Amino acid sequence: MKVSLVNEVAIDVFQKELAGLQSLISAMKDDAARGFGASFNDALELVGNTAGRVIVTGMGKSGHIARKIAATFASTGTLASFVHPAEAIHGDLGMIAADDLIIALSNSGSTAELAGIIGYANRYDIPLIAITSGQGSTLDKGANVTLLLPKAEEACHVTQAPTTSTLMALAVGDALAVTLMKQRGFTSDDFHRFHPGGKLGAGLKKVAQVMRPIAPSYLCKDDTPISKAIEIINMSGVGCVGITSSKGRLIGIITDGDLRRHYAKLAKDGDVKGIMTQNPISLKPDDLAAKGLNILSSKKITSLFVLDENSKPLGLIHIHDFLEEGVI
Repeated sequence: MKVSLVNEVAIDVFQKELAGLQSLISAMKDDAARGFGASFNDALELVGNTAGRVIVTGMGKSGHIARKIAATFASTGTLASFVHPAEAIHGDLGMIAADDLIIALSNSGSTAELAGIIGYANRYDIPLIAITSGQGSTLDKGANVTLLLPKAEEACHVTQAPTTSTLMALAVGDALAVTLMKQRGFTSDDFHRFHPGGKLGAGLKKVAQVMRPIAPSYLCKDDTPISKAIEIINMSGVGCVGITSSKGRLIGIITDGDLRRHYAKLAKDGDVKGIMTQNPISLKPDDLAAKGLNILSSKKITSLFVLDENSKPLGLIHIHDFLEEGVI
């Protein structure tokens, strides 16, 4: 199929921005003094040892990227705030405490509005990390650590509007936040604390928070007649019945689909062992709700039993439960 001129322009943007990210990967391998890789490790150590907050700042497009980086830090367990550099020199410098750390973004490194923050950091010995392409710039000279972005072609060659450079700065900020998160052992439980709302927060709930408590109508013994199992499935309203052993362990499951597939050979005087699916897929109460949804979707099933450490049913989770919780 012929690629339109519009699509060619879009592809060119992708290629230029991808080239910028690839240059970052190459730069990360440079662990020489003041090489990007070594500087990244120095910056990571500074952020990791910060007793206060991480203050992220930048002007214009860099400011928008700085806001996003601050949000990423905050959502992954690092106290962080955005401070506007122009507002800073009109009183908001008072928001930056002595035990804070500053990350300043500027592609050129010569953004006039950053001068006040750079001077403030230097005067009060507040650690300053620069993310810039401007080697030898005011920001580079005033920083404790400079993450010097490789030179890259902006995606907009007509105006040189910040495109590739802002994407690279964003990637560096994300890399710092995610690497620090992993070093600190930040877990999905911690992440859920900061994301209680929306689909993401719902998916990070534990299965125990979403499941239905086990009910007699969800289970039957392994010697139960098939005719009785059909009655139980009709009564339960969840489209299945769990089969338990004499010790109460879940050993099988029968679903509506099983009954349809075995309809021609169903013996009304037979028991459930003849048609049940043995060792059915199950969940643990500490599993993430998102894991349960993934299993239901990939296996094209509607219900899963939740078992304790002895394989005894604690609850059941149905696809409708995910709808109600907003996981889907």
